[in-house]
Amino acid sequence: MATQLGDGFDVGGIRLDRPFKIRRLGHFGFNSRNMNAAMHFYRDLLGFQVTDTLDFGPRAKDPSDLEGLGDTKGYFMRYGTDHHAFVLFPHDVRKAVDYNTTMVEGATMNQITWQVGSLREVRAANDWFSEIGIKVDRSGRDIPGSNWHVYPADPDGRRNELFYGIEQIGWNGLSKPKNMYEQKFMQAPELPYMSEAEEVRIARAAGVEMDTGTNSLDQGAAEFDVGGVLLPRPFKITGIGPVGLFAEDMPEVLRFYTETLGFVPTETVHWNGQDCHFLRCGAEHHSLALYPMSLRADLGLTDWSTNMAFGVRLNDYAQLKNAIAWLQKKGVKIRYFPHELFPGMDYTAIAIDPDGHAVQLYCYMEQIGWDGRPRPADQRRVIDNDNWPETLDATTDSFAGEQFMGPWG
Repeated sequence: MATQLGDGFDVGGIRLDRPFKIRRLGHFGFNSRNMNAAMHFYRDLLGFQVTDTLDFGPRAKDPSDLEGLGDTKGYFMRYGTDHHAFVLFPHDVRKAVDYNTTMVEGATMNQITWQVGSLREVRAANDWFSEIGIKVDRSGRDIPGSNWHVYPADPDGRRNELFYGIEQIGWNGLSKPKNMYEQKFMQAPELPYMSEAEEVRIARAAGVEMDTGTNSLDQGAAEFDVGGVLLPRPFKITGIGPVGLFAEDMPEVLRFYTETLGFVPTETVHWNGQDCHFLRCGAEHHSLALYPMSLRADLGLTDWSTNMAFGVRLNDYAQLKNAIAWLQKKGVKIRYFPHELFPGMDYTAIAIDPDGHAVQLYCYMEQIGWDGRPRPADQRRVIDNDNWPETLDATTDSFAGEQFMGPWG
């Protein structure tokens, strides 16, 4: 499916080393052993809005396998217009049904999802992974969310996803009605495929009621003035990522993300006798960070997960400070890791979720220019985690990079 040009591939008229180009982190998910508490944390406290659910219960061969396991549904959540940016699945339920062969111990991230530029890139990636011997869990199209995808696993068993075309949630907050999905794709599509506009036209002609999807507008009472908008909490999520991972075999994991998926190394930091690698897919200093597994115990993180951190970006420094104070009042444990572990990120704080996962709260990410060079370490802001200042002086790339589109609430 990909046009090969000598030693490279034609990707939209640009010669690249692989038949796709990752543009950004699209969405991310955790498996939880305590769904009620995790939903409270991610929905009620952080403010992700539920757009759809997926019930794993009907997949059980014997209903008795699910006894005592609690909620059998997975939840798809958004902070902007993408159908989902965060996904929360019930760990024990998934283990009990049809995921026993794909759930690797420690890989509590149910998906690490990267956006590519076109449906053709998704199909070409699927074919290329097969050619070079990369294991693919599945390919096809997701329901809910409508995004076309292919799932390659990294050497530590974590499920990455390359996708194109995720459903967008508009001003009315409604997801697509479930009866729009007349066909489920479990393999890569034949190209070219019809546009989404044509799918909508066909659904309307078939009499599908377009206003029956899940409504994600109800966020609770709005009592905080956040940049001039009344919101239910004193901050607004405006981005996700970077993703931090612990690696068992660092050379193999690093090779997968750079040589197979195409991430570009930005910087390597030496900490506690170990090398930590920071990789990018666009202009941000890093979208992915790889840390040696031996540092997990040094940082006091749960040995249940190979996740080091999941980044949640807030709009500005004032909101970051307000979020930390508000979350602490709500009983969330806040920690501060050595700033050397997060080059290019200024002030950050770690909120620990009910399963022990580290959620990294921040507001700034250094931007990389045309020459591909990060800011020299001696020219970065000096971070003192014991004394956060009231305000910060601007840097040359303050409020640069990808901006949040649309209203905050």
